[in-house]
This record gives sequence, structure tokens and C-alpha cells, in this order.
Amino acid sequence: MVMFPVNPQRMDPYKNFKFRLRWEGRYVAALSKVSSLKMSVEAIKFREGGDPSTTRVSPGQASYDPITLERGLTLDTEFEAWMRQIWNFGSGFGRQVALANYRRDVTLEFYNEAGQLVIGYNIFRCWPSQYQAMPDLDAGGNAVAIQTLVLQNEGWQRDSGLEPPPEPSFN
Repeated sequence: MVMFPVNPQRMDPYKNFKFRLRWEGRYVAALSKVSSLKMSVEAIKFREGGDPSTTRVSPGQASYDPITLERGLTLDTEFEAWMRQIWNFGSGFGRQVALANYRRDVTLEFYNEAGQLVIGYNIFRCWPSQYQAMPDLDAGGNAVAIQTLVLQNEGWQRDSGLEPPPEPSFN
């Protein structure tokens, strides 16, 4: 079974340490972690009236899990600015919420070891539901300060327009 049609000699999966997230045509600065893209379809059980001993199952509504983005504390204010479109305390009566453009489509891109784009996922109608500006602080610790943004989304789809590049060789 050939797993990689462009390079049939490759049998190992892509490593997950090279990725980038893009929204509004810009890449998110210093992103270090993205949670998995997960879709679930509700299973609806039912029974036909003439068959009391057998339960049947049909697909129900699809749902998509929130996506968590993490990065080290930076001077980039993009996470906070996006979250403040949902609720901006202290901005004046009637101006706390700016929901006209709060949903964004984002793209998650995976790169191979040579830095070539191989797989992309388009994630639709995202909006931030949680933002953590700074972790718990501990003067005796040696941890890195991490910012977290949780994105709700209405689905994702693999970018079928991407052709995997040929693997580079030294020959």
C-alpha cells in the first residue's frame, strides 16, 4: 500500500513540529501548540415498532470541538484584540460588543522536515470563547509564560487544492 503517491519510498508519517496558523492573510506570531481538529457525529438510537429487540442507529448532528492555541508571551496583541471584539469592558455603553467581524476563517498548515507545505486545513467561522493572557506566576519556578486562546468553530475541511511536493534529495 503506497501512502505517499508523490514519493512512494516514504512510509513514515509527517512529524507534527512544523506548522503555522494563518488568519486574515497573516501568520500568527510564535504559535507553539494547536489542539487537534476533532469532529463528532451524534448517534441517534431508534427502534422500529415491529422489532422490539433490535435498536438501530442513525447519524445525527455533527459538532466540532473547540481548538486551543498556545504561544509564549509576546508583544503581539492579536489574541487579545480578537477576544475584545466579543466583549470590551469599559469601552462605553453600547460599545462593549463589536460582533460585525468577530468570526474568522483560519488555515492550519503542516510542513515536512524540509519546510515544504504538504497539508492544509481550512477552519470555518471561528471566534474566541476564552483567552488567557498570562499563566499563574511563580517567582520560584522556571516555566515559560504561555498565552492561550480557545476558538469555537463551525467545521473544517482539508485543502484539496494542495499537491504534496516531491521530497528533496541530495542527488
